[in-house]
Amino acid sequence: MELSLKKFSISAAIIWGTYILIIGWLATAGWGNHQMVNVISSLYIGFKPTFFGSIIGCLWGILDGLVGGYLFVNLYNRFFGKK
Repeated sequence: MELSLKKFSISAAIIWGTYILIIGWLATAGWGNHQMVNVISSLYIGFKPTFFGSIIGCLWGILDGLVGGYLFVNLYNRFFGKK
């Protein structure tokens, strides 16, 4: 069985972008692990525990999820897809 490259990549982008957005907003409210925010902000330029910083992090997360999903499905289909 082959996975759909487009559908999986978009799904991964939405899930990861939403996850980063929620982490940022929770940190803005004073909840959550601020060490995690520091680690993510070292990877995603502009991500901060603020409203707009979280939106910037969300955009980075969408891009990261899209690329990561694309690479994962490409490798999966190569090794485990029908030939």
